[in-house]
Amino acid sequence: MAIEKQKLMLMLRRMWLIRHFEETVIKVYTSGEFGGAAHPYIGEEAVAVGACVALRDSDYIAGNHRSHGHPIAKGGDVKKAMAEIYGRRDGYCKGKGGSMHLADFSIGILGESGIVASSVPVATGAALAAKLQKKDFVSAVFFGDGASNQGACHEAMNLGSVWKLPVIFICENNQYAVTTPYKSTVSSEHIADRAQAYNMPGVLVDGQDAIAMYEATTEAVKRARAGRGPTLIEALTYRFEEHSLGLGRIRRSEYRTAEEVTDWRKRDPIVIHEKKLLETKTATQAEIDAIKAETGKEVDAALEFARQSPFPEAAELYEDMWADKAMPIP
Repeated sequence: MAIEKQKLMLMLRRMWLIRHFEETVIKVYTSGEFGGAAHPYIGEEAVAVGACVALRDSDYIAGNHRSHGHPIAKGGDVKKAMAEIYGRRDGYCKGKGGSMHLADFSIGILGESGIVASSVPVATGAALAAKLQKKDFVSAVFFGDGASNQGACHEAMNLGSVWKLPVIFICENNQYAVTTPYKSTVSSEHIADRAQAYNMPGVLVDGQDAIAMYEATTEAVKRARAGRGPTLIEALTYRFEEHSLGLGRIRRSEYRTAEEVTDWRKRDPIVIHEKKLLETKTATQAEIDAIKAETGKEVDAALEFARQSPFPEAAELYEDMWADKAMPIP
């Protein structure tokens, strides 16, 4: 599949944005600058970026608790994302959602949730809305290997297939559900094999390769827009950091070896993508270096923006919890 340079460079830019963003979050979290939860997406950037570049702005995505990468991959504002993590008023949810709840309906980001697999039926519902309203958009949802065992995930995949909804199920198989290896909880060889039970394509993809993710998602999008129903994509990937910040101080090395982490780090998705750009003469080293530097400055500016943003006032506590006016009962 021929992919224009603009999209290939956009993939690199968004992967570097995610990488810089997450490295910054780790740094400021470790220094005690903010509290709460944060789940780094480092090592998995190619999954969300490759998939989201294959979507339109009008298409929807929903994510999971490893939630910074998904909105940035869809084109989200890193300033608003950082401010939200800091609990500031200029954040995506006015500082009330925190790290695991970033939403931007203007570019199709339905949001993420810390409840495992809960976003799967949300994205499926959005796909149902598209079909009922005869709208030309598809919905994609990112969930982990642990979430693939949840009932909500299977219910959504079944209904998505029965009703031939324009939804794409993307399983980010990063090998562990917190500290539990997926092979100890999944009876089939691959999670993608489960697609057969729901009469939909099951595609196994190298999740460290943004181009492979783009190609697989592009085919799934074509199928969805044509009214032929959903696709299950299993992206084999790996989180380079711990499940969440702070967990490493408690369980480091108790469930995975240093050698395993080192071996996976050799397959850094950004390095793989840059190598392909250079080998195909799509980009020069100078162009690649410029993107790395520009995105680093963008994240630095986002950090300063978050630090300067005010906290919400106590009087705002219950704002945005209910609609301004009750919806009339039909």
